[in-house]
Amino acid sequence: MNSFEVIKTVRLTEKGTRQGEKFNQYTVVADRLANKTQIRAAVQELFKVKVIKVNTLNVRGKFRRQRTSQAGQTPSWKKAIVTLHAGHKIEFFE
Repeated sequence: MNSFEVIKTVRLTEKGTRQGEKFNQYTVVADRLANKTQIRAAVQELFKVKVIKVNTLNVRGKFRRQRTSQAGQTPSWKKAIVTLHAGHKIEFFE
């Protein structure tokens, strides 16, 4: 797997913004089969930063209903919270 397959996107939320400012942590959506070492290497390669720690969790898809009671489910995905060294940061809007 290359880095672009491992890291799907960076999540921009209010909680994630606070984590970035206060703890230098960023949230990324990773491939479900990727492990922590692959995520660490991909973030370091793509964003040119130094990673201290990676925490991962699998987020289950939620059940949703459509108009005529058609049951469905949103896809499951993997969330990775990446902690960076002091002085390093990921610039979203340059």
